[in-house]
Amino acid sequence: MMISEPVCVAPTGDVCGEGVVWHAAHTAAYWTDINRFLIHRFTPADQCVRTWFFDEPVTSLTLTDRDDALAVILGSQVILWEPSSDKRSKPVYQLDQWPKVRLNDARADPRGSLWIGSMRNNVNPDGSSGAAGGRDGVLYRLDPDAAVTQWCSDIGISNTLAWSPDGRRFYFGDTLDNVVWVHDYDPATGSIQNRRPFLQNFPRGLPDGSCVDADGYLWNCRFFGGCIVRLAPDGQIDRVVEMPVQNITTCAFGGADRKTLYITTATVEAPPCDRLAGGLFAIRTETEGQPENRFSIFTTRQFMSTAQPVNERGLGG
Repeated sequence: MMISEPVCVAPTGDVCGEGVVWHAAHTAAYWTDINRFLIHRFTPADQCVRTWFFDEPVTSLTLTDRDDALAVILGSQVILWEPSSDKRSKPVYQLDQWPKVRLNDARADPRGSLWIGSMRNNVNPDGSSGAAGGRDGVLYRLDPDAAVTQWCSDIGISNTLAWSPDGRRFYFGDTLDNVVWVHDYDPATGSIQNRRPFLQNFPRGLPDGSCVDADGYLWNCRFFGGCIVRLAPDGQIDRVVEMPVQNITTCAFGGADRKTLYITTATVEAPPCDRLAGGLFAIRTETEGQPENRFSIFTTRQFMSTAQPVNERGLGG
């Protein structure tokens, strides 16, 4: 199953690395550092990292139906962004509860809608960590035509948004409750129902981001737990992948064969011995990941035509 041990491919020292996504057309992994308001890009071919600055927490990323543009989930809003030019669109969606509440994990579904979870804002204006807690989190679905619907509420920290290969299951979690739920997902309407626990009270840390491989197994990153747990579709624990740092945040399959698992980590609340905390890790596996879903916004709305490049905001690496 595991071909390699975890290797730190980009020692970026992220306070809270998150939102990793593989962009096949760019042959690169993109991810964020929430607290430093950054997006990173790692290109395996040359082992280089490039970083872009933003003006507020960057919590997640997803592909769109245009290869040159990604959807960027910020603390207060969703925008579209072109890495090649650094053009940034006007907001696609804005969160009314900001700054008390912020957006967190987000992913596109098989239909092309963007699912976004929120939480009480735990990032201060200067990027330092604030207090987490409360039950302010909500799960939203943003459709390409700008329609917004609410599907879950009373959430502590929204994490894990993933779909099964047959498009019939949707996984969503609450970090503070130490639970990942599974829902029935309707591919025709994009609705979810029949929520029930899938992974609950696992003793190693708390659930953060997840991905589902082509065989339908869920890989859940464990914050404070130093591991990733892989679960079969029936909820049975298949294996626990040990990691060399404590705080594991998100994972996504990438590479030309989608058999490299990219994993983000965090330095926040990490022990002093975690020298590589906050880095991007990679594990070669025998398991193939699913292709990334895309937010189909350009099929119904046009952005970027009036967006302006942000000069001198990128760092070469």
